[in-house]
Amino acid sequence: MLRQTSAVVLAALSVMVAPTGRAAAMSEQETAQALQKKYAGIKDFSADFVHVYEGGVLRKTITERGHVLIKKPGKMRWEYTAPEQKLFVSDGVKVYSYLPQDKQVFVGTVPRDDQATTPVLFLSGKGDLTRDFTPSPPGDLMRYLPPGAAGLKLVPKDRQPDYDWLVLGYQPQTFTIVGLVTVDAQGGKSSFSFTNLKENVGLADKAFAFKMPRGVDVVTDAGRR
Repeated sequence: MLRQTSAVVLAALSVMVAPTGRAAAMSEQETAQALQKKYAGIKDFSADFVHVYEGGVLRKTITERGHVLIKKPGKMRWEYTAPEQKLFVSDGVKVYSYLPQDKQVFVGTVPRDDQATTPVLFLSGKGDLTRDFTPSPPGDLMRYLPPGAAGLKLVPKDRQPDYDWLVLGYQPQTFTIVGLVTVDAQGGKSSFSFTNLKENVGLADKAFAFKMPRGVDVVTDAGRR
C-alpha cells in the first residue's frame, strides 16, 4: 500500500475556460492538448482530496482524506488527515514520505522532467500529457469519477512499473480537473477526487520544506541510516 500511495503521490490538475458545449465536440487528442495548454499556466494550487484505493489482489478498499498543496516546478505537500496521518512532501529535489505510526521517513529523489511519468508528478509541472500519453475514451472507469465529470483515458507511451493507464476527470465546461484514477497490472485502482480547488494563490516555498522528526528511522535509496 505504501508503494502504491507513494507512486501516486509522486500527478494531474489543470484548468481551461471553454465555451459551453465545446468539450463535447472536441476529440480526445484535442482535449489532452487543451488540458496541457491550460495546465502550463497554473503556477500553484491547493485542494482538499479523497483518495480511494481498491486492491487488485487483496480486494481491499481503503478511503483516505486530506489536503494538498502544489507549486511548480516540482513542489508538493500531500497531508493525509484521516483515518491515519501521513505526509508526503517534495521540495523540488527530494521526496519525503513520513508515516508517523511507523516512525519512518522514506527519502527519494524527484525525477527529471524527461523521466517524470508517474501520474501525480504532472500536478507539479513534470511531464507532458500529449507527449507522454495516448488519449482515448474512459469507458467503464467513469464510475470512479465524481458525479457530472467528463473523463479522458491516458495510456503511457512507455510501459510504467506502477500503473498501466490513468483517467482524468474534469468539468466538461471549464476543464477543471476534479478526479484522477490509475489502474495497475494487478487490477488495483487508485482514485483521487478534488474539491475546494484554489489556483495561483502565491504559495510560499517554506510550505514545502520538510523538517525531519526526531526518533524516526530514515530509509533512502542507499539504505537505512
